[in-house]
Amino acid sequence: MRVALGLEYDGRYFEGWQTQPSGQTVQDYLESAVVQFTGEKIKAVCAGRTDAKVHACGQVVHLDTETDRKEVSWIRGLNSYLPSEVAVRWAKVVPEEFHARFSAVSRTYEYWIANEPVRSPLLAGRAGWVFRPLDEVKMHEAGQLLLGEHDFSSFRAVGCQSKTPVKTIEFLNVERRGRMIRVHIKANAFLYHMVRNIVGCLVYVGQGARPVEWMEEVLEARSRQAAAPTFYPSGLYLASVGYPEKFGLPAEGNSPF
Repeated sequence: MRVALGLEYDGRYFEGWQTQPSGQTVQDYLESAVVQFTGEKIKAVCAGRTDAKVHACGQVVHLDTETDRKEVSWIRGLNSYLPSEVAVRWAKVVPEEFHARFSAVSRTYEYWIANEPVRSPLLAGRAGWVFRPLDEVKMHEAGQLLLGEHDFSSFRAVGCQSKTPVKTIEFLNVERRGRMIRVHIKANAFLYHMVRNIVGCLVYVGQGARPVEWMEEVLEARSRQAAAPTFYPSGLYLASVGYPEKFGLPAEGNSPF
């Protein structure tokens, strides 16, 4: 039997998703909880491997198990063994053809920036921070230059395992909510560090260090050297993963702010 799980976690307390010798990853804690709940040693497969300090509101995982439990039992049972910084938000029995990674047709991320002169201890590790004033309107305009299908090599980090740098961004919206700025971006798939590299460029534009049109120059350069430095991991949230409707999975996670 294959079970899909929706996870939410605070990335501050983990060394990313993927299992490490330290055992301090989301995958390690989840698989340990599965052993305690079912007695089975099962490998968890996720939709997107988040880096250390990166959060998730809508991570999706699948497990293959011999344990037949009600969906609500998977939620309550696993959560009783998980640390408080990670939780199973929903569970659903899915057909064998479902794959958390390969069945996904889209991924949506949110990046949150605290834009104020003095850093906030309450937001430490939960949002990026820029002390200079940002123009969110210009940031949004720059983001529109990235919509559609493009070669995103300029936003691709070393070590990226994607077979192609060509991806399709469906939307990229930038808006201010008080002292916070949200970058909301959806694509069919993302390159390694792609969102954080885009945010770094948007911050350059927002600060007035580069004009809006510069974003198009960066895109066309197809060179990582043309773009801004990679922005902090702390403000990045995997918000949701999209799947074909036939699987009947929840479409959105909860926004963190």
